[in-house]
Amino acid sequence: MKRLCACLGVLVVLSLFSVQIEAAPHAHWGVGFHRLTFLDPLDNKPMHAYAFYPSAEAGHTSRVEGYQVAATEEAPIAMGRFPMLMLSHGNTGTPLALHDLITSITQKGFVVVAVLHPGDNYLDQSRLGTLSNLYGRPLQISAAITAALSEPMLSPFVNAAEVGVIGYSAGGETALILSGAQPDLSRLKTYCIERPHDMDACRLHGELVADRSDLSAKADPRVHALLLMAPLSLMFGRHALSTVHVPTLIYAGDNDQLVAVDKNAEALARKLPLKARYHALAGAGHFVFMAPCTAEQERELPALCKDADGVDRAGIHRNMIDEAGRFFVQSLARPSRAGWQTADQ
Repeated sequence: MKRLCACLGVLVVLSLFSVQIEAAPHAHWGVGFHRLTFLDPLDNKPMHAYAFYPSAEAGHTSRVEGYQVAATEEAPIAMGRFPMLMLSHGNTGTPLALHDLITSITQKGFVVVAVLHPGDNYLDQSRLGTLSNLYGRPLQISAAITAALSEPMLSPFVNAAEVGVIGYSAGGETALILSGAQPDLSRLKTYCIERPHDMDACRLHGELVADRSDLSAKADPRVHALLLMAPLSLMFGRHALSTVHVPTLIYAGDNDQLVAVDKNAEALARKLPLKARYHALAGAGHFVFMAPCTAEQERELPALCKDADGVDRAGIHRNMIDEAGRFFVQSLARPSRAGWQTADQ
């Protein structure tokens, strides 16, 4: 009888820890997604995001905004408390262009909230080239963090103390502002005088439209780690980055024709106060970070799909996703009471 009671006691204790044990990162979760709607802090109009989360249900593929995404809408969420990663896409883009990165990291035990930036996406470019876009994008990510942490379906399963940001291209600029960087607009003007043919950064010759005088760079203290891919970061000098004290992982293609790697990713890696992990991808261009294309996409969007000879987009993604998972576990996750450890422990 005593032995039976002891066994029952062990089972009760283990059951108390089961939620934490489930949260240990591994690569066997299915992926669900939930649509979030909340107010754009710039104009109080509705804005949208996709919250991807680990699910105990086997994964399926869904067609979302023209992409085949390895996730099931409203699949049951797995028991656990998971770190949360916010994703900020590039100018005129969509977060779903990086759907394989999103779903693969989610499978490792993270909630990933992919935000569609109002006024700067593939459907709406009304804020492109404005101060409200520069300063508003970080505010939109902050609003998305708050919305996800307030969402009844998600909040019980998210560890609010473990938040990171994934930024691609202009999303890298957004991520840096969220972590404390202060953009220097004069650097953009100087850059565009030196490189007037860089149409991505200099379509307005280095001048941003001053459409809002009430906005400024606002950091979010909830952000504790960054993954940056081909980051637009030329507006940040060493002084502007002096208050950025979060772990940072940076990837960039050394053949990027849109965001000059020497003035952006390479310079950023040198200037950050905390030494960043930096990977230069030989021969890779700006769009290598988008999900590998389907045959249909290759026909319709060859400029986004075709890589230089010798560049293996699928292989780059496998390696980057593996390292990103380890990086965020080391930077965000902490041992639970049940005793699971980070990947390198």
